[in-house]
Amino acid sequence: MIYTILIIIGIILDRISKSYAISHFIENPVYGKLINLIYVENKGAAFGILQNKRIFFIILTLVVVIYLLYYFIRNMKSNPNLLNLSLSLIVSGALGNFYDRLFHGFVVDFIEFSFFSFPVFNVADILVTVGSVLLIIFIIFGKMDGEDHVSSNRK
Repeated sequence: MIYTILIIIGIILDRISKSYAISHFIENPVYGKLINLIYVENKGAAFGILQNKRIFFIILTLVVVIYLLYYFIRNMKSNPNLLNLSLSLIVSGALGNFYDRLFHGFVVDFIEFSFFSFPVFNVADILVTVGSVLLIIFIIFGKMDGEDHVSSNRK
């Protein structure tokens, strides 16, 4: 249940932050020493690749999210907490950006580092990134139930 709540909270935070960005940063971007808050319409994927491939991203996101949810629901009770947490964050972020692509035709990005060049991103991107880092940590160091060795020793 906690992971379902986490997914819902992530989606809500993403929607609220994007709505705020739309209503405030289009006309009045905020420039700071560490972070700029600006409005960008991203019609591609990470780093702006594959621009204007909306249908491709909608189908890909549906396939990945359906699979992750199937795996997550089927194995939630036996999965280690770190794996469940990482999958919850990834699904939450993926659904946040999916909503944008489906209803707007682009993803709203608004967070930009001001001290070095990096693509503009949003809360959903943060959720996917943190979830992916946790998943990598789990793959390298985690144990599945009943295993004696860390997962990196699997064959």
